[in-house]
Amino acid sequence: MKNIAVIPARGGSKRIPRKNIKPFLGKPIIAYSIEAALQTQLFDEVMVSTDDEEIAIIAKQYGANVPFLRSEAASNDFATTADVLNEVISKYEKQNQVFDNMCCFYPTAPLIQPKNIIDAYQKLTTGAFSSVYPIVAFSYPIWRCLDLENDGSISRHWKEFENSRSQDLPKTYHDSGTFYWYKVQEWKSGNVKTGGIIVDEIKVQDIDTETDWKLAELKYKLLYEKISEE
Repeated sequence: MKNIAVIPARGGSKRIPRKNIKPFLGKPIIAYSIEAALQTQLFDEVMVSTDDEEIAIIAKQYGANVPFLRSEAASNDFATTADVLNEVISKYEKQNQVFDNMCCFYPTAPLIQPKNIIDAYQKLTTGAFSSVYPIVAFSYPIWRCLDLENDGSISRHWKEFENSRSQDLPKTYHDSGTFYWYKVQEWKSGNVKTGGIIVDEIKVQDIDTETDWKLAELKYKLLYEKISEE
């Protein structure tokens, strides 16, 4: 089977300027996604989809291919990740390069572990799923969430769980926002059955603010300190 890793990295970033190539503990943050993909040795092609020449140069320095720059239609503020992936797959197919599976890596996910990528791939190829990605348990039971009214008052969203013990409430999860495996043909047809692998919250950090960035750096240090001890 042929596999492609796609790392979408647009040049514009409003909340953190040049976020996709901002230095993260000594190297551009996108380098971590590229290196994690390469370390798995699962991919026939590791490519970065970008509209930005500087990002393209940096991506190549860390081992990714940038065979073309992203179109304007796939680079505007309204373009989705699906639009980018569609463009990538279509352009490769026009060059007679067809892939069975693709994995979309976000460029600001420095906590990605190669082992998790491999585990998700194994679940994709040995199970009944056409898509697999990592999920993380909510650290606090969502069943205890509160609604804030316009007058400042609060109320239980699910009143039936008001007196339930935390350990008796169902476990719930959220998307890690790091990488996503797809079987290409099923993804193109829209016939997707999704499976998940559970990862620890230390391996996940959404990065939208400078505070998020600092938290990601702290988690990275803690994560690799833990790995070295093991």
